[in-house]
Amino acid sequence: MMRSMFAGVSGLKTHQTRMDIIGNNIANVNTAGYKSSRATFQEMLSQTIRAASAPTETRGGTNPHQVGLGVSLGSIDIKHTQGNTQSTGYVTDLAIEGDGFFVLGHGANRQYTRAGIFGLDNGTEGNFVSLVNGERVLGYKADRDGKIDPHASLEPLYISAADTISPRATSEVIFAGNLDNRFAIGDEVRRSVQLFDSRGREQTIVVDFEKEEGNNWRWDA
Repeated sequence: MMRSMFAGVSGLKTHQTRMDIIGNNIANVNTAGYKSSRATFQEMLSQTIRAASAPTETRGGTNPHQVGLGVSLGSIDIKHTQGNTQSTGYVTDLAIEGDGFFVLGHGANRQYTRAGIFGLDNGTEGNFVSLVNGERVLGYKADRDGKIDPHASLEPLYISAADTISPRATSEVIFAGNLDNRFAIGDEVRRSVQLFDSRGREQTIVVDFEKEEGNNWRWDA
């Protein structure tokens, strides 16, 4: 009777740990760069009531009689998979697609993180820093042609308000989709797309599709 109680209690304690891990995952649903964890279980030692017997010329062998003594926590694993990316509304926030880490630090100290919560230490310009611990964001300096030498030394990133890039007008727009062939001749479909002019201003282009005879479509922008 006591053995069955202890086995049941071990299950309650182990599943409580699993619930703690799930609760922590839920609590960090909006934590940038957070990696969720999972719990795995393993069987505890078993008590052998009767040993196994070997087969003979006239009888077959028998398996041992064992009673399990409950369950224990096998491991707590971190899932190193990429989460969903979403817009935060802050132009200095960054995210990494695929493998890799942001490098933070000063001097010879290095820290690695997936949390791209960054900002400038002087408002509109200055050192690019982590808003979590204030460490500078390190990177490789590009030359005037935009080429980066990955063998160079890491340097603190500095953003200057005077360093601007000339705007470039949108030169190509790609549309992809399907037009319903059940539309009647003369029916129209309207879609809009945003692009930029030579001054860097956002513009909206409206594209109209009109069905013609022979299952053809005419479009105007």
